[in-house]
Parts: sequence; C-alpha cells; structure tokens
Amino acid sequence: MIWLTWRQHRKQALYTLAGLLALAALIVPTGLSMRGTYADKGLRACLDGLRDGNLSPEASNTCMRALDAFNDQYGTLTFAGVLLLVLPLLVGLFWGAPLVARETEQGTHRLVWTQGISRRRWALVKVAAVGGFTLAVAVVYGLGTSWWMAPLMHAGQLSRFESGLFDMQGIAPIGYTLFAVALGVFAGTVWHKVLPAMGVALAGFAVLRIALTVLLRPRLMPPKVRTYLVEGNTGERGNLTGDWVLAKQVRNPDGSIVASNTEVSCPPGVTGPGGKACGADLGLQAGAYNWQQYQPGDRFWLFQSIEAGVFVALAILLFYLAIRRVRRIA
Repeated sequence: MIWLTWRQHRKQALYTLAGLLALAALIVPTGLSMRGTYADKGLRACLDGLRDGNLSPEASNTCMRALDAFNDQYGTLTFAGVLLLVLPLLVGLFWGAPLVARETEQGTHRLVWTQGISRRRWALVKVAAVGGFTLAVAVVYGLGTSWWMAPLMHAGQLSRFESGLFDMQGIAPIGYTLFAVALGVFAGTVWHKVLPAMGVALAGFAVLRIALTVLLRPRLMPPKVRTYLVEGNTGERGNLTGDWVLAKQVRNPDGSIVASNTEVSCPPGVTGPGGKACGADLGLQAGAYNWQQYQPGDRFWLFQSIEAGVFVALAILLFYLAIRRVRRIA
C-alpha cells in the first residue's frame, strides 16, 4: 500500500521538492547577503543603542542612515515574500483535495478495495503518507522563511505580528499547511470530484484564516497599555521592539481623546506656530500624552505556538472525520 501511494503521488512529490529547491535558490543567497551586510554595517549595535536610548544625536543619525541604506537595498524583498503566503493553500489544494476525490471520480478506489485492502487501512496509509510529507515541507518552508526574514524584521523596524509577515514565518505556516491539506481531504470525501473539492477547500481555508486573523489573533492574550508624554517624545514607540500596536490615541491630561490612530511628537522646548506650545493648535493641553494598546513583541513565538496549535488540532479533527467518511463511500 505504501508503494502504491508513492506511485500515485510521486509526481506531486517531485514537483513540490522542485518548488522547495527554487525557494531555496531565492532565500539562501539573499539571506546570506542580508546577514553579511547587517553585520558589516554594525546594525545590531545600532539597534541596541537606539532601543536603550544611550546614543548621542550624531550616533543616532549615523545609525538611522545605516538602517535606511539597508532597507533601500533589501526592502523590496518583503514584496517577494508576500508570494509565500499562498504556499500553504497551494499545497492543500494540490495535495489534499485530489487525495480521495480523484480516486472516487475515476473509480480506482473500487479496484483497491477488492484486493484485500480495507478502507480504513487504505485511508490511514494515504493520510499518513501525505500528512507526513506535508509536515516536512511545512517545517522547511516556515523555519526557512523565518531565518530569511529576520534581518528585514529588525532593520526594517517592522513588527513580526503585522498581517502577512506573521503568517509566512515561524511555525504558524506548519499549522496552516496541515489544515489546508486536511480540509482538502475531507472535502474530497464529501464532494467526490476534484474541482468541487478544491473549490470548497479554497473557500473554507480563506474564510477561516481571515476570521481567525481578524477576530482571534489580537485577543489571544490581554493586550498591554502604555502612555508617554507628547512633550519629549522622539518617535513612535514599539518600532524598535517589534510590538504589535492595536490602537493608538492622543489624549489630554483628563483622559479625553484628541485624536485617534496617530501620535504627536514634541521635542523639549519646541514651539508651534505663533510661539504657542507644541500641539496647542490641535487642542492639546499641558501634560497631553500618547496612549497605545499593544501586544509586546516578545509574545511572537507564544502567539505562533497558539495559532499553530489551533490549526493542527483542526487538521487532526478533519483527518479523523475524513477517514470515517471513507467508510460511507459507495
């Protein structure tokens, strides 16, 4: 049965491995190049100094120029990385959906079941083989992409929590990929043709991913709140630590909201038009402050683990239901 499964899916396996090699041809050279430039420019020390606030104005300007130069050189790679978002879905569509649906559409399942192979064994072997291969591919893809994007995340002062960036690196893509395959397999046991099964898998994957990203992810843990005065603020907080800012406001000392989705920076001693206090034209009073609700950047791997766990659990459930439904196929 294992040999038969390999014979049936060897072309898919070879195409997938070719895709991984093409991905490696992109991320390995560029990843090594980014790391070399990152080290040569001393960006780690720069970022540590900027985060701690112990650099002189001249040193801060030098560091910012080095960061800008790095981002100008490699920043466009983040757009290429967006293409990696669809990989879990593609694996689910072309590995999961045809697993059962193609057999039932072509009628080949009847031949196998008359050769002394039970439906349960047939389903278990196919699911185990495809699921194991998918897991290996997802691990290589997810951790490899995380390694590749690390310098861009730090030097670009981006939060790894941002939509898109969170979904293409770490261990979360492992959960996404297993879920996509399991959904495709289950859809194939309900709709016994490949194209309908692929369509259902595509729609179900997209709807659930969007719903959990928008509704669940910001609430996986209670967010924190920080405040800092408008006067003396030198720039938006959270960039250097990779925090995920969920909401931000500018408030007067009495707590009344002056502006939302923005912040105000007023270096000490700076005045606005007409010699008024900085921010007075916006209605800010003395002691006005910026307010932020955020998820700390150091929760990234915890959030990755939770989200990956949710999708792995859903994948296991769908695999179980798919194996049970195989018994009902005529």
